[in-house]
Amino acid sequence: MANALQQLIRERLDRKGWSYGEVARRGGVPRSTVHHLATTDRVVRMPQATTLEGLSKGLELPLDTVRRAAAEACGIHVYGSPAGQDSEGTARPADPEVDLLIASLQKLSADDRRHVTALVESLLDRSTPRAPKK
Repeated sequence: MANALQQLIRERLDRKGWSYGEVARRGGVPRSTVHHLATTDRVVRMPQATTLEGLSKGLELPLDTVRRAAAEACGIHVYGSPAGQDSEGTARPADPEVDLLIASLQKLSADDRRHVTALVESLLDRSTPRAPKK
């Protein structure tokens, strides 16, 4: 059974009548990369952002669509819908990087999640302006 990224690429190639080379040329990515992503049953790690952007351009599909398919192919379930709501119920645009980060956390061990939590807390503390000491 094909993974989500394979299905996306193959369906687009069939629909448009394109080859791997055509998608690669249009997106500015190596043909071997397009072929690999279209034929590899299990994508071990998330492709680089530039690869996803090129694939998106080459396939003439929204980046979010390609990113979600790639995440699913890696075994990462991306939570949420393309757009969400903030705490006041106001519509907000989707942030695929946040969705991917949240989905990836469940794959970490409990100890690794504690390290990530400590890192996030330290980054938040660093970005919060502090009152001057008296």
